Parts: sequence; C-alpha cells; structure tokens
Amino acid sequence: MSSFVVHRDGRTASAGDLAPLAFAGYAHFTAMQVRGGRVRGLDLHLERLRSASVTLFGQALPDDRVRACLRAATQAGPADHSLTATVYSPTGEFTASGSDARLELLVRTGPAASGPRGPLALAAVEHERFLPTVKHVGEAAKTYLLRQAVEQGFDDAAFVDRRGRLSEATIWNLAFWDGTEVVWPEAGMLAGVTMGIVRRRLDSLGVPQRVREVTPADLPALAGAVVMNSWTPGVAVRRIGSVSLPEAPSFVELLHRAYEAEPLVSP
Repeated sequence: MSSFVVHRDGRTASAGDLAPLAFAGYAHFTAMQVRGGRVRGLDLHLERLRSASVTLFGQALPDDRVRACLRAATQAGPADHSLTATVYSPTGEFTASGSDARLELLVRTGPAASGPRGPLALAAVEHERFLPTVKHVGEAAKTYLLRQAVEQGFDDAAFVDRRGRLSEATIWNLAFWDGTEVVWPEAGMLAGVTMGIVRRRLDSLGVPQRVREVTPADLPALAGAVVMNSWTPGVAVRRIGSVSLPEAPSFVELLHRAYEAEPLVSP
C-alpha cells in the first residue's frame, strides 16, 4: 500500500539522517501539489531549486538527480498528495562552506491540500523578507506575523515594504484585478510557481496583465484581490487592513481556469 514518505536523496530517511536537520535554518525548498502522480509547472520548480541553490551555495544539484528523487517519492505515495523538496548541505549553518559543500535533497510527502475557501481578511504589516526571491527556511517572522494577525481578528497578513508597497503575504503571492487587467505588485518578493503558471497561461488566453506598485492607498480603486500559492491559484481577499475589496468571483474563476490549462507532467 502506498503511503507518505520522507526521503533523503531518493531513499527512506532514518532518524539519524533527520536529527541534524531538526534545527537547520540554512536551506531552501519548493512545494507542490501532486495529482494523479503528476505536477504542474515542473520546469518552474526545477528552476526555483536551481536558482536558489546557486544563491545560497554557489552550486546546484543536476535536474536529473532532482527529478529522480521527486519521482521516487511520488511513486511511493498515493496518487494525490502534497510534496516538499528541500535542498540543504550536511555541513549545516554557521560554517564558511559554500561552493565546496555537498548538497542533498530531502523530499517529504503529505496529505493533498487545496487551501482555505475564503474570502480572507489580511492585516497590512510592515515587513520585508530577507532574500525575498528565495524560498528559504527558518522564517519565524512569517508565523509570528500570521499569529499576530489572527489575534487581531484577521485571517492572515500581507506585507508592506519600507516604501509603502504591498509585496506578498505570509505564504502567498498577491494578485489584483482592476476590472480589465490582472495587476501583479512590484516589490521585493518570491516569484511563486503558481504565480508563474498563471502568468504564462493568462498570456496564452490573451488576458492583459501588468506589474506596478500597489500601495494600501490604491486598494479602493481596485476591483478585486486574491492570494495564491501551491495549494490554489486564487482565494478571494475581502479586506486588506481597513480597506474592503469586492470578492470578484469572475476574477477568481479566471485564475483557476488559467491554472488548470497548465498540463500535469510526471517528474
């Protein structure tokens, strides 16, 4: 019977393998939803891992090795599941090792996810992630700010940078609708894989898009907003800070339609 797994470089990880990683904070990862043993945007996931590895370690694992590890975990699990692939070095943190460090890949699977139903209310919080273009681990601030937002009656938190621009949310990308175009915020942020899938599929559908700065003061003029991540291409946002936004179901449907046009592929 297939089951969820934790693999280190394509093989079942032992307690001894995992113990040194329990408190490791110098690593990066990508997360995906597997459906029928296949994933969307595999090329984007591979590029994310490759680029982040070069940034953090000055080197990257070969794509064929990464794909083999993803394939081993996917084939060992149920047809539908969540998968997280983390690249790290056994030398750990607080060392000078860089391009000479050995890289390894930890892959774990778990229950399939589809995200919250929404619509969501997001607190507007002044915050900028360190190395915002890298999906790295050890970001206590995101969990702290999420919990602070929930205590204040919100569902989650959106980030505003030092220039007053909305960038992203805790584990989400933001997207806006002005009534005719999809608006992507211009700021330091992680370019999400789901965001990349949606953008290229909207292009193929002929839907206009643009990237521009979005501040809280711009929100009243917009016709809708969503958050998206590996769980879902769009959950409606009803409020950011004190500003209410239309739920824009047609905008949410458009993003889901664009995402579903991306083919599922095997690792």
